[in-house]
Amino acid sequence: MILHDFLPSGNGYKIRLLLRFLGQEFSLVEHDITKGDTRTDDFRKNINPVGRIPALDMGDGHVLAESNAILLFLAEGTKWVPTDKWDRAAVYQWLFFEQYEHEPNVAVLRAWMSVKGTPDYGKPLIPMKREAAYNALSIMEDRLKDHDWLVGDDCTIADIALYAYTHVADEGGLDMARFPGIGRWLARFAQHPAYVPITWKPE
Repeated sequence: MILHDFLPSGNGYKIRLLLRFLGQEFSLVEHDITKGDTRTDDFRKNINPVGRIPALDMGDGHVLAESNAILLFLAEGTKWVPTDKWDRAAVYQWLFFEQYEHEPNVAVLRAWMSVKGTPDYGKPLIPMKREAAYNALSIMEDRLKDHDWLVGDDCTIADIALYAYTHVADEGGLDMARFPGIGRWLARFAQHPAYVPITWKPE
């Protein structure tokens, strides 16, 4: 398998984490999104027509994009997706929440402030993005203040998906001291024996 990725990307980090946790070997091909590497005709034609990373080339003619779709594909039939119907639906709920409420605000603030720089059109949007980010984090805090994991009694792909950008939320200027439950969860997650930081890449 070949993972097309950008190392600072939380969306890509999700996939790198799960592949590590599954003990799955893969190659990494990096594309610098700050330089438009994923917007070329070649990338759109051969990797992802949407022009985004991550994209996972299975080596058999199939290439899968969208980070949470990749998580679901890789985790199917493993302990990372619950067998209980309700718990599995709860995992899906968190995955949709991550892409609709969390990533557009937490991740975008981090991208603007620490990765790409804030575009002119984004500057007046920062207060709105910050308020929405705190709202998303508060929803997580409501769960994690009394529970170890987002779903059930063990780590799932819901935790992987939300860990990716939450653990670097401070890089978007967010005060994470406001969320002690999240803080404990972040520390707990990082204790997984196969854990690697966002800067890690396979040799």
